[in-house]
Amino acid sequence: MKSFPFFFKLEGVPCLVVGGGEGARHKANLLYKAGANVSLLAKNMHPSTEQFVRDTGIDHLSDSYQKEHLEGFRLVIAAEEDELNRNIAQNARDRGIFVNAVDMPEISDFYFPSIVDRNPITIAIGSGGSSPVLVRHTRAMLETWLPPKLGNLGKLVTSAKDKARQKFPDLDMRRRFWDRHLQGRAAELVYSDRLNEAQSLIDSELEDDEAGSETKLGEVYLVGAGPGDPDLLTFKALRLMQQADVVLYDRLVSPEILEMVRRESELIAVGKGRNIYSITQENINESLADLALQGKRVLRLKGGDPFIFGRGAEELEHLVERGVPFQVVPGITAASGCASYAGIPLTHRNHAQSVRFITGHRVGGELNFDWAEFVKEDQTLVFYMGLNGLEYICNKLLEVGLPSDAPIALVEKGTRSDQRVFVSDISNLPKIVRSAKAEAPTLIIVGSVVKLHDQLNWWGGKQTDA
Repeated sequence: MKSFPFFFKLEGVPCLVVGGGEGARHKANLLYKAGANVSLLAKNMHPSTEQFVRDTGIDHLSDSYQKEHLEGFRLVIAAEEDELNRNIAQNARDRGIFVNAVDMPEISDFYFPSIVDRNPITIAIGSGGSSPVLVRHTRAMLETWLPPKLGNLGKLVTSAKDKARQKFPDLDMRRRFWDRHLQGRAAELVYSDRLNEAQSLIDSELEDDEAGSETKLGEVYLVGAGPGDPDLLTFKALRLMQQADVVLYDRLVSPEILEMVRRESELIAVGKGRNIYSITQENINESLADLALQGKRVLRLKGGDPFIFGRGAEELEHLVERGVPFQVVPGITAASGCASYAGIPLTHRNHAQSVRFITGHRVGGELNFDWAEFVKEDQTLVFYMGLNGLEYICNKLLEVGLPSDAPIALVEKGTRSDQRVFVSDISNLPKIVRSAKAEAPTLIIVGSVVKLHDQLNWWGGKQTDA
């Protein structure tokens, strides 16, 4: 470690910035935001720096640099030409003043880190001036990973710190208390901007004579895993996947996504499919409630979006009846994900002004729709779970007047590396798909937008144009 990171209290500290360019303005702004008493020394200033001085009211010294200007300052930023920066750095060092020369780490006493600000949580990233590009890249990764409301969680902890110390004088008990809440319901309430509810939850446990016991009520996370590509998961989905004690997952959840679940989680497959009847929806509903009532954090992981042909609402209705708290994280539904990765827009000004999502899963061999409603111009039809009923669907559409040359696509294993796309007309697609031995999961898209597949196909998976 070439340099030691520490946080310096700058409230009211006299700091001098020498220079009038944008680099000087940037550094002066950082110091100003930290509460420093900032002065800027420059005869000429960039317009943005002039505006910054006017907006903040910081002291401006319109003069050429002399070493006497350093008197009374505890921190100096040199943001001039290289030779002058060297002179300023040496003058400051002679006076025992810490100095930073912009873009000249070799003569600087300290460096400005790249900052992730979640006040009161602050993360500083540095490379000793050796790789600022990598530092910015690292900061970008942290910005996406850390919840935007993390600072509010810090404020919640601060507000309850004294009560927690009184309630749990034992350090280990206090640590377990905070570990449970910082990775549990209180944290998620804060991240959902429900700070008052989170505060009430913390306060109620601190006032509970049995606080600290392990028999607290758990929670269910109903999370949409998207169509298959792990990169399509939301940040919140990833966070909850790392907190779950138990995971109940569908067969449409890809192995790559399951790999991202917390290693210690218990995995329970509850997928239903054609000719798979061992696990009923009622069994799943009961399991979710029972596990949560045991105090566990239960992740219900569904392919696509849980509220689009996912029966997520049925599961939540049962949780409400049992008094189990829950939260819902939407996922990218198969229609959106598969169509995008197949280069088929669901709507287009010149092709389709509406889109309909339809279940292709037949109960008792029939799909009881008003099929004539589906034969309209400027409309895209999307059938979920329609592989086994593909021929039936195509025949019904032909019966109600859809032209035999109407474009249609079947997307197999959409968004995954082994994705295949079959594009044909509605009269020929069933035999083509049958010959290719396509397997679930699949999505069927009917409409003029399918014609754009050849032009807009971008995904690197296997594309099979029939």
